[in-house]
Amino acid sequence: MIATEAPPTTTMTHAGSVATRMAVVADEVAGPAAADVDARGRFPTETVEALRAEGLLAALVPTASGGGGATLAEVSEGLVALGKRCASSAMVVAMHHIQVACLVRHGSSPLLRDYLRELSEHQYLLASATTEVGTGGDVRSSICALDVADGRFRVEKQAPVISYADDADAVLVTARRTADSPESDQVIVLCRPPGLELEQVGEWNALGFRGTCSTGFVLRATGDADAVLSEPYSDISTRTMLPVAHLLWSSVWLGIATDAVELARRFVQAEARRKPGTMPAASVRLAQTAVVHQQFVDMVHSSLARFAEADADSDRLSSIGFGVGMNALKVSASTLVVDIVRECMLICGLASYRLDSPFSLGRHLRDGMGAALMVNNDRIMANNAQMLLVHRGE
Repeated sequence: MIATEAPPTTTMTHAGSVATRMAVVADEVAGPAAADVDARGRFPTETVEALRAEGLLAALVPTASGGGGATLAEVSEGLVALGKRCASSAMVVAMHHIQVACLVRHGSSPLLRDYLRELSEHQYLLASATTEVGTGGDVRSSICALDVADGRFRVEKQAPVISYADDADAVLVTARRTADSPESDQVIVLCRPPGLELEQVGEWNALGFRGTCSTGFVLRATGDADAVLSEPYSDISTRTMLPVAHLLWSSVWLGIATDAVELARRFVQAEARRKPGTMPAASVRLAQTAVVHQQFVDMVHSSLARFAEADADSDRLSSIGFGVGMNALKVSASTLVVDIVRECMLICGLASYRLDSPFSLGRHLRDGMGAALMVNNDRIMANNAQMLLVHRGE
Protein backbone atom coordinates (compact mmCIF):
# COMPACT_ATOMS: atom_id res chain seq x y z
CA MET A 1 0.00 0.00 0.00
CA ILE A 2 1.10 3.53 -0.69
CA ALA A 3 2.99 5.36 2.03
CA THR A 4 0.83 6.94 4.74
CA GLU A 5 3.59 8.74 6.62
CA ALA A 6 5.96 11.38 5.32
CA PRO A 7 9.52 10.19 4.72
CA PRO A 8 12.02 11.87 7.00
CA THR A 9 13.48 15.17 5.95
CA THR A 10 16.83 14.52 4.25
CA THR A 11 20.03 16.46 3.70
CA MET A 12 22.50 16.44 0.83
CA THR A 13 25.56 14.29 1.42
CA HIS A 14 27.54 14.96 -1.78
CA ALA A 15 28.62 18.23 -3.37
CA GLY A 16 28.28 19.11 -7.01
CA SER A 17 25.61 19.69 -9.62
CA VAL A 18 22.37 17.78 -9.83
CA ALA A 19 23.72 15.73 -12.73
CA THR A 20 26.97 14.96 -10.89
CA ARG A 21 25.17 13.80 -7.76
CA MET A 22 22.78 11.65 -9.79
CA ALA A 23 25.81 10.07 -11.47
CA VAL A 24 27.32 9.28 -8.06
CA VAL A 25 24.10 7.55 -7.01
CA ALA A 26 24.10 5.69 -10.33
CA ASP A 27 27.63 4.38 -9.87
CA GLU A 28 27.61 3.73 -6.13
CA VAL A 29 24.03 2.55 -5.54
CA ALA A 30 21.93 1.87 -8.65
CA GLY A 31 24.58 -0.06 -10.58
CA PRO A 32 25.48 -2.55 -7.84
CA ALA A 33 21.78 -3.31 -7.23
CA ALA A 34 20.69 -3.43 -10.88
CA ALA A 35 21.02 -7.18 -11.43
CA ASP A 36 19.01 -7.98 -8.31
CA VAL A 37 16.33 -5.40 -9.19
CA ASP A 38 16.01 -6.99 -12.62
CA ALA A 39 16.13 -10.62 -11.49
CA ARG A 40 13.55 -10.19 -8.75
CA GLY A 41 11.42 -7.58 -10.53
CA ARG A 42 11.56 -5.46 -7.41
CA PHE A 43 11.40 -1.74 -6.80
CA PRO A 44 14.88 -0.10 -6.67
CA THR A 45 14.42 1.06 -3.08
CA GLU A 46 18.09 1.79 -2.44
CA THR A 47 18.38 4.07 -5.46
CA VAL A 48 15.32 6.12 -4.55
CA GLU A 49 16.45 6.39 -0.93
CA ALA A 50 19.89 7.57 -2.06
CA LEU A 51 18.33 10.19 -4.32
CA ARG A 52 16.07 11.22 -1.44
CA ALA A 53 19.09 11.62 0.82
CA GLU A 54 20.65 13.89 -1.80
CA GLY A 55 17.51 16.01 -2.09
CA LEU A 56 17.28 15.05 -5.76
CA LEU A 57 13.60 14.08 -5.87
CA ALA A 58 12.89 17.82 -5.76
CA ALA A 59 15.56 18.72 -8.31
CA LEU A 60 13.04 20.41 -10.64
CA VAL A 61 11.25 22.32 -7.87
CA PRO A 62 12.28 26.01 -7.79
CA THR A 63 14.62 27.04 -5.00
CA ALA A 64 11.95 29.41 -3.71
CA SER A 65 9.88 26.33 -2.86
CA GLY A 66 12.81 24.52 -1.28
CA GLY A 67 13.84 22.51 -4.33
CA GLY A 68 17.00 22.21 -6.37
CA GLY A 69 16.03 24.68 -9.09
CA ALA A 70 17.61 22.43 -11.72
CA THR A 71 16.99 22.68 -15.44
CA LEU A 72 15.50 19.88 -17.46
CA ALA A 73 18.86 19.47 -19.19
CA GLU A 74 20.58 18.83 -15.85
CA VAL A 75 18.03 16.18 -14.90
CA SER A 76 18.37 14.67 -18.37
CA GLU A 77 22.14 14.35 -17.92
CA GLY A 78 21.61 12.64 -14.57
CA LEU A 79 19.10 10.23 -16.11
CA VAL A 80 21.60 9.24 -18.80
CA ALA A 81 24.00 8.31 -15.99
CA LEU A 82 21.30 6.34 -14.17
CA GLY A 83 20.19 4.67 -17.40
CA LYS A 84 23.73 3.40 -17.95
CA ARG A 85 23.70 1.58 -14.63
CA CYS A 86 20.05 0.60 -14.02
CA ALA A 87 17.37 1.44 -16.56
CA SER A 88 14.55 0.54 -14.14
CA SER A 89 15.85 3.03 -11.58
CA ALA A 90 16.25 5.68 -14.26
CA MET A 91 12.73 5.14 -15.59
CA VAL A 92 11.19 5.43 -12.11
CA VAL A 93 13.07 8.69 -11.55
CA ALA A 94 12.11 9.99 -15.00
CA MET A 95 8.41 9.28 -14.44
CA HIS A 96 8.57 10.98 -11.05
CA HIS A 97 10.16 14.12 -12.51
CA ILE A 98 7.51 14.30 -15.25
CA GLN A 99 4.86 14.60 -12.55
CA VAL A 100 6.91 17.12 -10.59
CA ALA A 101 7.24 19.23 -13.75
CA CYS A 102 3.46 19.24 -14.17
CA LEU A 103 2.97 20.45 -10.59
CA VAL A 104 5.69 23.09 -10.87
CA ARG A 105 4.38 24.49 -14.15
CA HIS A 106 0.63 24.12 -13.65
CA GLY A 107 -0.18 23.68 -9.95
CA SER A 108 -1.41 27.18 -9.17
CA SER A 109 -3.68 26.74 -6.13
CA PRO A 110 -2.30 27.57 -2.66
CA LEU A 111 -2.75 23.90 -1.72
CA LEU A 112 -0.60 22.73 -4.62
CA ARG A 113 2.06 25.39 -4.02
CA ASP A 114 2.23 24.32 -0.40
CA TYR A 115 2.49 20.71 -1.51
CA LEU A 116 5.57 21.52 -3.59
CA ARG A 117 7.27 22.88 -0.49
CA GLU A 118 6.23 19.77 1.42
CA LEU A 119 7.53 17.58 -1.41
CA SER A 120 10.87 19.38 -1.25
CA GLU A 121 11.10 19.02 2.50
CA HIS A 122 10.23 15.32 2.63
CA GLN A 123 11.41 14.31 -0.86
CA TYR A 124 8.14 12.69 -1.86
CA LEU A 125 8.04 10.26 -4.80
CA LEU A 126 5.19 10.87 -7.27
CA ALA A 127 3.49 8.34 -9.53
CA SER A 128 1.02 8.79 -12.37
CA ALA A 129 -2.28 7.20 -13.41
CA THR A 130 -3.11 8.32 -16.95
CA THR A 131 -4.13 5.07 -18.65
CA GLU A 132 -7.50 3.47 -17.97
CA VAL A 133 -9.23 0.20 -18.69
CA GLY A 134 -11.61 0.67 -21.63
CA THR A 135 -9.83 3.52 -23.45
CA GLY A 136 -7.55 1.34 -25.58
CA GLY A 137 -4.43 3.04 -24.24
CA ASP A 138 -5.56 6.54 -25.25
CA VAL A 139 -4.33 8.80 -22.44
CA ARG A 140 -6.23 11.76 -23.91
CA SER A 141 -9.59 10.29 -22.92
CA SER A 142 -11.03 9.17 -19.59
CA ILE A 143 -14.00 7.11 -18.52
CA CYS A 144 -13.79 7.91 -14.81
CA ALA A 145 -14.96 11.34 -13.66
CA LEU A 146 -14.44 13.60 -10.69
CA ASP A 147 -17.33 14.00 -8.28
CA VAL A 148 -16.87 17.39 -6.60
CA ALA A 149 -19.18 18.56 -3.82
CA ASP A 150 -18.77 20.83 -0.80
CA GLY A 151 -15.17 21.59 -1.63
CA ARG A 152 -14.16 17.91 -1.81
CA PHE A 153 -13.48 15.58 -4.73
CA ARG A 154 -14.01 11.88 -5.14
CA VAL A 155 -12.70 9.67 -7.96
CA GLU A 156 -12.43 5.98 -8.78
CA LYS A 157 -10.27 4.78 -11.66
CA GLN A 158 -9.50 1.33 -13.05
CA ALA A 159 -5.87 1.76 -14.09
CA PRO A 160 -4.15 -1.07 -15.98
CA VAL A 161 -0.80 0.44 -14.99
CA ILE A 162 0.39 2.63 -12.14
CA SER A 163 4.15 2.22 -12.00
CA TYR A 164 5.67 1.82 -8.49
CA ALA A 165 2.37 2.81 -6.87
CA ASP A 166 3.08 0.84 -3.71
CA ASP A 167 6.25 2.86 -3.15
CA ALA A 168 4.96 6.30 -4.13
CA ASP A 169 3.83 9.04 -1.77
CA ALA A 170 1.14 10.41 -4.09
CA VAL A 171 -0.40 9.79 -7.51
CA LEU A 172 -1.39 12.34 -10.15
CA VAL A 173 -4.58 11.03 -11.75
CA THR A 174 -6.40 12.02 -14.95
CA ALA A 175 -10.20 11.99 -15.04
CA ARG A 176 -13.12 13.67 -16.77
CA ARG A 177 -13.82 17.07 -15.26
CA THR A 178 -17.40 16.07 -14.33
CA ALA A 179 -19.69 13.13 -14.88
CA ASP A 180 -21.36 15.11 -17.70
CA SER A 181 -18.09 16.01 -19.44
CA PRO A 182 -17.00 14.34 -22.68
CA GLU A 183 -14.17 11.82 -22.44
CA SER A 184 -11.66 14.36 -23.79
CA ASP A 185 -12.47 17.03 -21.16
CA GLN A 186 -9.92 15.90 -18.60
CA VAL A 187 -8.23 17.29 -15.52
CA ILE A 188 -5.38 16.14 -13.29
CA VAL A 189 -5.86 15.71 -9.56
CA LEU A 190 -3.25 15.11 -6.87
CA CYS A 191 -4.29 12.07 -4.83
CA ARG A 192 -2.48 11.36 -1.58
CA PRO A 193 -2.90 9.59 1.75
CA PRO A 194 -4.92 9.39 3.86
CA GLY A 195 -7.56 9.86 1.17
CA LEU A 196 -5.99 7.39 -1.25
CA GLU A 197 -6.78 3.69 -1.57
CA LEU A 198 -5.12 1.32 -4.03
CA GLU A 199 -6.45 -2.16 -4.77
CA GLN A 200 -3.97 -4.18 -6.80
CA VAL A 201 -5.54 -6.13 -9.66
CA GLY A 202 -2.56 -7.64 -11.43
CA GLU A 203 1.10 -8.58 -11.32
CA TRP A 204 4.18 -7.24 -13.10
CA ASN A 205 6.37 -9.94 -14.61
CA ALA A 206 7.72 -8.21 -17.67
CA LEU A 207 10.54 -8.74 -20.14
CA GLY A 208 12.31 -5.49 -19.24
CA PHE A 209 12.05 -2.43 -16.98
CA ARG A 210 11.15 -4.98 -14.35
CA GLY A 211 11.94 -2.70 -11.43
CA THR A 212 9.27 -0.17 -12.39
CA CYS A 213 6.67 -2.51 -10.84
CA SER A 214 3.99 -1.36 -13.28
CA THR A 215 1.01 -3.31 -11.97
CA GLY A 216 -2.68 -2.56 -12.36
CA PHE A 217 -4.84 -1.01 -9.65
CA VAL A 218 -8.30 0.19 -8.84
CA LEU A 219 -7.62 3.64 -7.45
CA ARG A 220 -10.09 5.33 -5.13
CA ALA A 221 -9.36 8.78 -3.75
CA THR A 222 -10.94 11.70 -1.95
CA GLY A 223 -9.50 15.06 -1.04
CA ASP A 224 -9.67 18.83 -1.14
CA ALA A 225 -11.00 20.16 -4.45
CA ASP A 226 -8.03 22.54 -4.60
CA ALA A 227 -5.87 19.49 -5.35
CA VAL A 228 -7.34 19.57 -8.88
CA LEU A 229 -5.07 21.39 -11.32
CA SER A 230 -7.08 24.25 -12.82
CA GLU A 231 -5.80 24.00 -16.40
CA PRO A 232 -7.27 21.38 -18.75
CA TYR A 233 -5.23 18.21 -19.07
CA SER A 234 -5.05 18.77 -22.82
CA ASP A 235 -3.07 21.99 -22.25
CA ILE A 236 -0.87 20.43 -19.54
CA SER A 237 -0.15 17.45 -21.77
CA THR A 238 0.72 19.55 -24.81
CA ARG A 239 2.89 22.10 -23.01
CA THR A 240 4.51 19.94 -20.32
CA MET A 241 3.67 16.28 -19.85
CA LEU A 242 4.21 15.10 -23.42
CA PRO A 243 7.44 16.99 -24.22
CA VAL A 244 8.97 16.44 -20.78
CA ALA A 245 8.10 12.74 -20.91
CA HIS A 246 9.66 12.28 -24.32
CA LEU A 247 12.77 14.22 -23.33
CA LEU A 248 13.33 12.35 -20.07
CA TRP A 249 12.40 8.92 -21.43
CA SER A 250 14.81 9.48 -24.32
CA SER A 251 17.52 10.35 -21.79
CA VAL A 252 17.00 6.99 -20.08
CA TRP A 253 17.19 5.17 -23.41
CA LEU A 254 20.31 7.12 -24.33
CA GLY A 255 21.85 5.87 -21.08
CA ILE A 256 21.13 2.25 -22.08
CA ALA A 257 22.65 2.80 -25.52
CA THR A 258 25.67 4.61 -24.09
CA ASP A 259 26.52 1.76 -21.74
CA ALA A 260 26.15 -0.74 -24.58
CA VAL A 261 28.60 1.24 -26.71
CA GLU A 262 31.04 1.48 -23.81
CA LEU A 263 30.90 -2.28 -23.29
CA ALA A 264 31.45 -2.86 -27.01
CA ARG A 265 34.40 -0.47 -27.02
CA ARG A 266 36.02 -2.28 -24.09
CA PHE A 267 35.46 -5.61 -25.84
CA VAL A 268 37.19 -4.43 -29.03
CA GLN A 269 40.05 -2.91 -27.03
CA ALA A 270 40.52 -6.20 -25.18
CA GLU A 271 40.64 -8.02 -28.50
CA ALA A 272 43.25 -5.57 -29.77
CA ARG A 273 45.44 -6.13 -26.70
CA ARG A 274 45.14 -9.87 -27.12
CA LYS A 275 46.46 -9.66 -30.70
CA PRO A 276 48.92 -6.75 -30.86
CA GLY A 277 49.52 -5.27 -34.29
CA THR A 278 46.15 -6.34 -35.71
CA MET A 279 42.86 -4.50 -35.95
CA PRO A 280 39.95 -6.56 -34.55
CA ALA A 281 37.31 -7.52 -37.10
CA ALA A 282 34.62 -5.63 -35.18
CA SER A 283 36.53 -2.32 -35.15
CA VAL A 284 34.78 -0.88 -38.19
CA ARG A 285 31.35 -1.89 -36.89
CA LEU A 286 32.21 -0.19 -33.58
CA ALA A 287 33.18 2.99 -35.43
CA GLN A 288 29.91 2.92 -37.37
CA THR A 289 27.91 2.36 -34.18
CA ALA A 290 29.72 5.26 -32.51
CA VAL A 291 28.50 7.53 -35.32
CA VAL A 292 24.89 6.49 -34.73
CA HIS A 293 25.32 6.89 -30.99
CA GLN A 294 26.62 10.44 -31.48
CA GLN A 295 23.56 11.21 -33.57
CA PHE A 296 21.43 9.95 -30.66
CA VAL A 297 23.31 12.22 -28.23
CA ASP A 298 22.95 15.24 -30.50
CA MET A 299 19.25 14.56 -31.05
CA VAL A 300 18.50 14.53 -27.32
CA HIS A 301 20.59 17.65 -26.67
CA SER A 302 19.03 19.59 -29.54
CA SER A 303 15.53 18.60 -28.42
CA LEU A 304 16.27 19.81 -24.88
CA ALA A 305 17.50 23.11 -26.35
CA ARG A 306 14.37 23.40 -28.50
CA PHE A 307 12.17 22.90 -25.45
CA ALA A 308 14.14 25.48 -23.45
CA GLU A 309 13.81 28.02 -26.26
CA ALA A 310 10.07 27.47 -26.56
CA ASP A 311 9.40 27.34 -22.83
CA ALA A 312 8.52 31.03 -22.47
CA ASP A 313 6.12 30.95 -25.43
CA SER A 314 2.96 28.95 -24.72
CA ASP A 315 1.83 29.35 -28.33
CA ARG A 316 5.02 27.78 -29.59
CA LEU A 317 4.79 24.95 -27.07
CA SER A 318 1.25 24.30 -28.29
CA SER A 319 2.12 24.49 -31.98
CA ILE A 320 1.70 21.55 -34.32
CA GLY A 321 5.32 21.71 -35.43
CA PHE A 322 6.62 21.50 -31.87
CA GLY A 323 4.35 18.57 -31.06
CA VAL A 324 5.41 16.71 -34.20
CA GLY A 325 9.05 17.28 -33.28
CA MET A 326 8.68 15.94 -29.74
CA ASN A 327 6.78 12.91 -31.01
CA ALA A 328 9.55 12.33 -33.55
CA LEU A 329 12.10 12.40 -30.74
CA LYS A 330 10.29 9.64 -28.88
CA VAL A 331 9.94 7.41 -31.93
CA SER A 332 13.52 7.97 -33.03
CA ALA A 333 15.04 7.46 -29.57
CA SER A 334 13.04 4.30 -28.88
CA THR A 335 14.16 2.88 -32.23
CA LEU A 336 17.81 3.90 -31.91
CA VAL A 337 18.28 2.33 -28.50
CA VAL A 338 17.41 -1.12 -29.86
CA ASP A 339 19.42 -0.59 -33.05
CA ILE A 340 22.52 0.41 -31.10
CA VAL A 341 22.26 -2.42 -28.58
CA ARG A 342 21.80 -4.92 -31.39
CA GLU A 343 24.90 -3.62 -33.16
CA CYS A 344 26.87 -3.83 -29.93
CA MET A 345 25.78 -7.43 -29.53
CA LEU A 346 27.16 -8.20 -32.99
CA ILE A 347 30.42 -6.51 -31.97
CA CYS A 348 30.77 -8.52 -28.76
CA GLY A 349 29.41 -11.75 -30.20
CA LEU A 350 28.54 -14.60 -27.85
CA ALA A 351 30.03 -12.69 -24.93
CA SER A 352 27.08 -10.29 -25.15
CA TYR A 353 24.58 -13.17 -25.39
CA ARG A 354 25.77 -14.91 -22.24
CA LEU A 355 24.17 -13.85 -18.98
CA ASP A 356 27.35 -14.62 -17.01
CA SER A 357 29.67 -12.49 -19.14
CA PRO A 358 31.11 -9.06 -18.24
CA PHE A 359 30.00 -8.02 -21.74
CA SER A 360 26.43 -9.27 -21.35
CA LEU A 361 23.86 -7.06 -23.10
CA GLY A 362 20.74 -9.08 -22.31
CA ARG A 363 19.26 -6.58 -19.88
CA HIS A 364 20.09 -3.69 -22.22
CA LEU A 365 18.17 -5.37 -25.03
CA ARG A 366 15.19 -6.33 -22.87
CA ASP A 367 14.88 -2.86 -21.37
CA GLY A 368 15.40 -1.18 -24.73
CA MET A 369 12.63 -3.21 -26.36
CA GLY A 370 10.13 -1.66 -23.97
CA ALA A 371 10.84 1.86 -25.25
CA ALA A 372 8.66 1.56 -28.36
CA LEU A 373 5.75 0.25 -26.27
CA MET A 374 5.61 3.09 -23.72
CA VAL A 375 2.82 4.91 -25.58
CA ASN A 376 3.04 2.70 -28.63
CA ASN A 377 5.02 4.15 -31.53
CA ASP A 378 2.21 3.27 -33.93
CA ARG A 379 -0.17 5.48 -31.93
CA ILE A 380 2.34 8.32 -31.92
CA MET A 381 2.92 8.06 -35.66
CA ALA A 382 -0.84 8.08 -36.25
CA ASN A 383 -1.09 11.28 -34.20
CA ASN A 384 1.74 12.84 -36.20
CA ALA A 385 0.08 11.83 -39.45
CA GLN A 386 -3.13 13.53 -38.37
CA MET A 387 -1.32 16.70 -37.32
CA LEU A 388 0.71 16.86 -40.51
CA LEU A 389 -2.50 16.90 -42.56
CA VAL A 390 -3.23 20.40 -41.25
CA HIS A 391 0.32 21.61 -40.54
CA ARG A 392 1.31 24.66 -42.59
CA GLY A 393 4.97 24.67 -41.64
CA GLU A 394 6.92 27.06 -39.45
